[in-house]
Amino acid sequence: MMYSSRRKPVLYFKEERRSEPSKVPHQEEMFLSGKCTIYKLFGLCMVLVLVSLLWLQLSCSGDMTHEERHAPPQQPPPCPADGQASADDPSWGPHKLALVVPFRERFEELLVFVPFMHTFLNRKKIRHKILIINQMDHYRFNRASLINVGYLESGNDTDYLAMHDVDLLPLNDALDYGFPEEGPFHVASPELHPLYHYKTYVGGILLLTKKHYHMCNGMSNRFWGWGREDDEFYRRLRKAELQLFRPSGITTGYKTFLHIHDPAWRKRDQKRIAAQKQEQFKVDPEGGLTNLRYQVESRQELTISGAPCTIINTKLECDQSLTPWCLLS
Repeated sequence: MMYSSRRKPVLYFKEERRSEPSKVPHQEEMFLSGKCTIYKLFGLCMVLVLVSLLWLQLSCSGDMTHEERHAPPQQPPPCPADGQASADDPSWGPHKLALVVPFRERFEELLVFVPFMHTFLNRKKIRHKILIINQMDHYRFNRASLINVGYLESGNDTDYLAMHDVDLLPLNDALDYGFPEEGPFHVASPELHPLYHYKTYVGGILLLTKKHYHMCNGMSNRFWGWGREDDEFYRRLRKAELQLFRPSGITTGYKTFLHIHDPAWRKRDQKRIAAQKQEQFKVDPEGGLTNLRYQVESRQELTISGAPCTIINTKLECDQSLTPWCLLS
């Protein structure tokens, strides 16, 4: 490039010689031609600098594009697990909820329930852990006994529990899942539950402190099959002289909850056999936490759509001399 820059003044002199061969260039003309050469050299250097800078910028851009193209995709920040991400935030309060879910084979509902409730409780700043008590024995489903297992297996890091159906989702953020210090709090009250509206109903979703649950000796273990265990527990609450509280100021009525159970797809075990027809309406004065028999086969920590939960695979035991209806003949 420097060689070509020197050639241009030489061509200029040759042209001058062709037009006036006998004329000798004056010093002023030689000075002007030298001046043009300096300007051209300076301009050429500037062009080279600009080209170098452009090449460097394109190279760096290409490297960055290559790195971005091969970099792992950014993941959204995970949901706070069990409120641990806000352990130092006093606005979450000092209490922690054990969300106890009696369960058997309703996996399509579980896939909806766990992430929904984890998000709902985090939004309300409720410290919590979700415990799925999975009945894996060959006996009939026993919701009350599974809730008793959940209470005993919930750990010392929780101080209250929610007896929570897997097919019932709260739709109103005004519903209170906080610590029920004054007494049991029935979230799914009769005036809000989409199906059950009688005054003594305490099923669906019920919050209790662990102290209050222990005062009731838990729930009766005599209820194999679907239903009636909640009605017996209502009598235990009264016997323990615990005041029952329910939501107030909720204006969404029967649309407060979403009931995701499909009775056509999964039928409930409502059969009443042998003496069960009479026993289902009686109070169990001694049974509960004190005569619960079970084995924990395994524990599994799962994450469903970013929401953590613990599966407690449980085998219940049945004294068929006392409750022969734990098996269907």
